[in-house]
Amino acid sequence: MRPEVVPFFHAGTSTYSYVVSDPGTGATAIVDPVLDYDQKSGRTATLFADALIAQVHEHKLDVQWILETHAHADHLSAGAYLKDQLGAQLAIGLGIVDVQRHFKKVFNLGDEFQADGSAFDRLLRDGDTFALGALEVRVLATPGHTPDSVTYVIGDAAFIGDTLFAPDVGSARCDFPGGDARALYRSILKILALPDTTRLCLAHDYPPAGRQPRALVTIPEQRANVHVAGKDEEAYVLLRETRDRTLSHPQLLLPAIQVNIRGGRLPPAEDNGISYLRIPLNAI
Repeated sequence: MRPEVVPFFHAGTSTYSYVVSDPGTGATAIVDPVLDYDQKSGRTATLFADALIAQVHEHKLDVQWILETHAHADHLSAGAYLKDQLGAQLAIGLGIVDVQRHFKKVFNLGDEFQADGSAFDRLLRDGDTFALGALEVRVLATPGHTPDSVTYVIGDAAFIGDTLFAPDVGSARCDFPGGDARALYRSILKILALPDTTRLCLAHDYPPAGRQPRALVTIPEQRANVHVAGKDEEAYVLLRETRDRTLSHPQLLLPAIQVNIRGGRLPPAEDNGISYLRIPLNAI
């Protein structure tokens, strides 16, 4: 079964969002949608998300699911906006509850924030399946980058989140709360065990000079990934943990996380009608 996969590249965050549909029925899922956010002004916008909606309307698609591969630290999610606009269900991995509990403390969120996954319509476990028209969506738990990371296998396409980047770039960092380089190595092996004909759909691409961003790679290409090829688990963990110690925090970490643990909704407006993001000082 081969779904129609249309990637959209959000240049500001180097993120790929996907409109994935069953050609026979038009049943559709949108994977990892981005909400535009200007950090300097604190303004959000929906131009990118509206381009996904335009694709849906142009091809008369029936959006049934908004699928998050994890609670992103590098962009704000448009999941809630698309859910409201299209009437779809919003889903994420069950590990989101652990992520919510951790960051509820970091941001000192009040009782209005429920760290129980209820911001999402469905929390997904390893091995869960559900229908997308005549297609089956299969969930693989692929933790390591974050505890809530999942891969969605839809026909011959797998949406792998941040687990692996392009083969010449490497793999995801594991120094976020709940991250684990050993778990990520095992998740990578799980992905590489998929059939060689599987299209791996990347959540990001950070191409070196001279190469254009690419959304899709193959299993054989990823077996040659610069962080994976020729490495056993111990060698991979050493590489990953050594590299993580050199990385700075993602630019949008603080605004992104406190929106994305809410399923893409902004914090509730205060008595002046304005929503506020919190910046915990000397806490990260």
